[in-house]
Amino acid sequence: MAFLGNPSVTGATLEKYGIRAQKKYGQNFLIDGNVLERIVEISGVNKEDLVLEIGPGLGTLTQMLCEKAGRVVAVEIDKKLMPVLEDTLSGYDNLTLINDDILKCDLYELLKNAEDFSSIKVVANLPYYITTPVLMYILESGCPFESVTVMIQKEVAERIKAEPSTKEYGSLSLAVRYYSDPVVALQVAPSCFVPRPNVGSVVLRLGIYREKPVAVKDQDLMFRLIRGSFNQRRKTLVNGLKNYAGLNLSKEQIEDAIEKLGKKPSVRGEELTLSEFARLADILT
Repeated sequence: MAFLGNPSVTGATLEKYGIRAQKKYGQNFLIDGNVLERIVEISGVNKEDLVLEIGPGLGTLTQMLCEKAGRVVAVEIDKKLMPVLEDTLSGYDNLTLINDDILKCDLYELLKNAEDFSSIKVVANLPYYITTPVLMYILESGCPFESVTVMIQKEVAERIKAEPSTKEYGSLSLAVRYYSDPVVALQVAPSCFVPRPNVGSVVLRLGIYREKPVAVKDQDLMFRLIRGSFNQRRKTLVNGLKNYAGLNLSKEQIEDAIEKLGKKPSVRGEELTLSEFARLADILT
């Protein structure tokens, strides 16, 4: 079986099937074997694992995952790539291929045989345009994932890892850190892809928390407060929350809660940590 993590094999496969990278699906095919090996190594996948792969593309990463994992469930949205995947991955009997949009899939149904494995892991080279929706869909699903290892745009990783009072810090930073411990494990150059993207990439590993890092009485309220505070991030926290349609709070209620939090009335949402947002939600509950 030809190893796809090689520029010439990838080129020949694309030519054989008349495949062109689809911009609408954000397709950039990884052609660096060393990077592929590092992704699998970082993910820690082994024969005891059930792996969910999102966007297998030509099957480049999928081949390596099938070699290491107990079972791989690969979900590909592009119908034109299904014949390619059925060919390049024909030698593996521990693979389930699904042609669907991951954001429309029932993850529990996809992973219904999970009890046969010691853990469930997500590994993916994510299309940049759906990185945030896919990450949040996975994290909010409630599925018992052990980890999520994804190739994403460097800029998105910087937003996830951002600290309070920086321009990159926002609702994505807080949401991802509520569910997981994010670690940037590898920098990947544009030259490792075909076609070559205009931005740098990183491999991000999210270790999923079994117990959340902060306790909050009303998780939904906390996230509405977070969204409201960054909806108009140049405004003070009071004005941001007062004007946010997802909340029904008076200016007096918000000012009182911020005072109880020990913050000044002029505080902005970008200055609050995750634990402070949790405390604010508890005060307002």
